[in-house]
Amino acid sequence: MTVTCRVLGFSKQAFYKWNAATVAARDLEEAHLLNAAYDVHADDPEFGHRFIADEVTAAGYLVSERRVWRLSSQERIFSSTQRRSRSTTKKAGPAVTDDLVHREFTAEAPNRLWLTDITEHRTAEGTLYLCAVKDVFSNRIVGYALDRRMKSALAVAAIEDAVTRRGRNAVIGCVVHSDRGSQFRSRKYQRTLAAHRLAGSMGRVGAAGDNAAMESFFSTLVKNVLNTRSWDSRDQLRRRIIHWIERTYHRRRRQRRLGKLTPIEYETVYTQDVALAA
Repeated sequence: MTVTCRVLGFSKQAFYKWNAATVAARDLEEAHLLNAAYDVHADDPEFGHRFIADEVTAAGYLVSERRVWRLSSQERIFSSTQRRSRSTTKKAGPAVTDDLVHREFTAEAPNRLWLTDITEHRTAEGTLYLCAVKDVFSNRIVGYALDRRMKSALAVAAIEDAVTRRGRNAVIGCVVHSDRGSQFRSRKYQRTLAAHRLAGSMGRVGAAGDNAAMESFFSTLVKNVLNTRSWDSRDQLRRRIIHWIERTYHRRRRQRRLGKLTPIEYETVYTQDVALAA
């Protein structure tokens, strides 16, 4: 110990005094707070210190936004979007699942292949985010969720909605294909897929063709709803999106790929054919 203290440049008395001292209550509190901040950031890498402060406060920590900013800066817990904006090149997020689709956007029956993605649109009140889940077989939107924030809970809610609508037993083994957005790479989202026995699949970064069939739905939504007017509030846009999906897209918009049937009609014909063949 004498040699170690000499090498490090302090006395044995100072070492023993430090070793006998208990950890300060504030240091212990900040250690727990940092653990909570790391957990929030691991689930949603796009969260900056403000969103992290919101989440840890909701979890029961009495902490100011300024304190979270200080600790986040100290530990270099930064929003992934902030990093990208400072860089001239887009860094790929790591895939957590293989690409099981390879741009083969076809399915022989419902609940074999789902696609999911997130889009956003501005309102006078702020941005509204939509996460939708599309069944490749009929192009039907089998689940969706809307929120003011683009976090993993949004993607999880869309999957839960799809499982509820289709039936848990009916979707076992279904492949759910997405891009490599942080919401789809999050532990919450991956745990949700595993809980429902769904198979995750991810395309390449920056390759729009790897999820082109989902992008085509969003393109139609933009032209027919989002860009048709200005929106005063998120609730106003939310109601319009839901109305368009449930009434127009599912029940009135005929698609050539479906033999000029609507998604609802196409699935109804399939169900009748299966029943007759049984």
